[in-house]
Amino acid sequence: MALGNRIAAELRGDRTIWMIIAVLSIISVLSVYSATGSLAWQARGGNTTSYLLRHAIMLGFGLFLVYICHLLHYRRYQQMAPFLLLISVPLLALTLLFGHSINQASRWIEIPILSFSFQPSDYAKLALIVYIAKALTKKQEYITSFKEAFLPIIVPVLIVCGLIAPANLSTALVLFVTCIALMFVGRVSMKYIFLLGLLGIVVFAFLIVLGKYEPEMVRLDTWTARVQDYLHNPDGGYQVQQAKIAIARGGVFGAGPGNSVARNFLPYSHADFIYAIICEEYGLIGGVLVLSLYVLLFFRAVKLVTKSPKAFGAFLAIGLSLLLTVQALANIAVSVHLVPATGLTLPMISMGGTSMVFTSIALGMILSVSKYIETIDNA
Repeated sequence: MALGNRIAAELRGDRTIWMIIAVLSIISVLSVYSATGSLAWQARGGNTTSYLLRHAIMLGFGLFLVYICHLLHYRRYQQMAPFLLLISVPLLALTLLFGHSINQASRWIEIPILSFSFQPSDYAKLALIVYIAKALTKKQEYITSFKEAFLPIIVPVLIVCGLIAPANLSTALVLFVTCIALMFVGRVSMKYIFLLGLLGIVVFAFLIVLGKYEPEMVRLDTWTARVQDYLHNPDGGYQVQQAKIAIARGGVFGAGPGNSVARNFLPYSHADFIYAIICEEYGLIGGVLVLSLYVLLFFRAVKLVTKSPKAFGAFLAIGLSLLLTVQALANIAVSVHLVPATGLTLPMISMGGTSMVFTSIALGMILSVSKYIETIDNA
């Protein structure tokens, strides 16, 4: 009892969000351990424990970051917002020009001394949401003037998404959609939201033209192949076909933990297509549970918006929850062939260092907002 009270005292903020994080973490460990079985046999002679240990360490570090970030008052993030954004732009440019290429995509920056590589796009999307939340906070009423909307909001969105898109279009689109939704919540005039959409199309058209002349910089061939495959192949490509077979095999109750067959045939079953493995092993029940957790996270953030006495806390919570929820829905949509294949991970579940780190930081920021609101309610 004393231990439970101590834990409750340490983990302040929305208890439901803490529960969501705990359940997603458990699902992550079980799913990654199962999904990496075939990968372990190919790469490490069947040593599945090494992948489990590596993922458990990264997940533990992520949970530690959630705890640390929830301790920091969310107004500190408001103060750091301009610096976070300023760092992200040169990082993205550096990655685009000199980034480490994996699977024909220059998304990583490698740190030679630490033998560690990370995706600046994961950092940049977090930095942009924090910055947009701060920019919207400056004007409490409707943002109706060009001066208030263009340079403070529209230009940063175009720059960051434009730098992410050449190597990671799916992430750029998720971030772009999230920013538009956040602008709508922030009461930006619709004409400027439409202007952002129009300029986004212009930037995308420019990248298509650039891709024809600089194919090593812009993955135009990959974009075209995935869209054509989606439009002209009703069964999807090989990955999607295997994902749908896995989901169908799971049925309502699933094949059981560790009994996945698709992991032997489905590429990136531990990352991009881990949702299919969850559905195969835990059935429709497991798939609906995972989907429900992300939707519940969004609605808990909406509740924070209605209770937050400060505009920045409301915008920060809704922006970050939107980002995580839209990414999760996009990842799930790929597995069921609703959208073309992407390289998006399932937040807090897929195996991946950079994604896990910045997802954890985002959740910690949301909990920081909820902790402050809880303090107000208890005052």
